[in-house]
Amino acid sequence: MVSAIKKFFKSDDGAVTVDWVVLTAAVVGLAGAAIISIQGSSDSLGEGTGNYMSSRDAGNF
Repeated sequence: MVSAIKKFFKSDDGAVTVDWVVLTAAVVGLAGAAIISIQGSSDSLGEGTGNYMSSRDAGNF
């Protein structure tokens, strides 16, 4: 029984899976942070471009 417990604690079969889960969570978190930080700037740029385009006449391009 003691040898079975020692063998269980020395086993590292699931360690790679845990590493991949942690790395995937980190990538998803960084992607979410990047999207959130870019979203505000792109919204204001889009609004500014839309306002400029709507104030111009088609013949002035």
